[in-house]
Amino acid sequence: MWEKYHLNTGALLKRLEKPRGVVDVVIDTDTYNEIDDQFALAYLLKSDEKLRLQAIYAAPFFNHHSKSPEDGMEKSFEEIHKVLGLLKKEEYKKVVFKGSRTYLQNEKEAVESSAARNLVKLALERDDNDPLYVIAIGAITNIASAILMEPSIIRKIVVIWLGGNALDWHDNKEFNALQDVAAARVIFECGVPLVLLPCMGVVSSFTTTGPELNFWLKGKNELCDYLVENTVQEAFLVGQGKCWSRAIWDVTAVAWLIDESFMEERLEHSPIPEYDHKWGIDKTRHFIKYVYAIHRDALYMDLFEKLSK
Repeated sequence: MWEKYHLNTGALLKRLEKPRGVVDVVIDTDTYNEIDDQFALAYLLKSDEKLRLQAIYAAPFFNHHSKSPEDGMEKSFEEIHKVLGLLKKEEYKKVVFKGSRTYLQNEKEAVESSAARNLVKLALERDDNDPLYVIAIGAITNIASAILMEPSIIRKIVVIWLGGNALDWHDNKEFNALQDVAAARVIFECGVPLVLLPCMGVVSSFTTTGPELNFWLKGKNELCDYLVENTVQEAFLVGQGKCWSRAIWDVTAVAWLIDESFMEERLEHSPIPEYDHKWGIDKTRHFIKYVYAIHRDALYMDLFEKLSK
């Protein structure tokens, strides 16, 4: 199904290199799910020396913060607007789109949404040598749906996804990946240029603590106070106790585009997200870019300096 849309190996490897200069991006985010999406969205908008934001997509999620995937998407849509207000970036509210109301039912049928349709539109407008970068930090439903709607966009986008666990982790029961395995299988099968930032075993090292957040962010501005308060509340909500740390996972997907010194990466053959929440390995498949280490201190310094301005 996908072969005719694939880039040849040379073109794919070129597309997986970090871009030079300023690039156009969209972000797909389950913003109300936890506390890290708010950090990531703010970091993106405060990195306009490198990133030009074209659209924001609300992704579905279902956990203790929502009643259903649709409810999670709707709450994320509202949270995106709240963060934009705190950032005094109201002009971006006109490019916020609602995403999927359900997960994929199979690997062949898209879920209709304004977000998926907008991604198709933006991608088709791109020159073949000037791809759109898609930062995905939730279930990958909206992105997979856009590709199923219009497979030719495979040649016009690069997907940067925070999802799944490290390839050598004992399972792949990671929140973004396990919610919509069918969508993840589409992304890893279709041949779209893909940068993978795994959670447990890689990005799990990107942690911060209450005292550190208070030192660098508390009292700096309205946004920073909201982020600190939100993070502390979430830590106690999930019962982490008095001595806690939190991985601010989603920031790393944005950071991949900002500075090559923030992480280490290598090429891997595209793994297979299995329905039993394990990684399948096939060394005949196309390549993806795989991040295997985060330089925590350098990235947090950049994040804190930008957020506290």
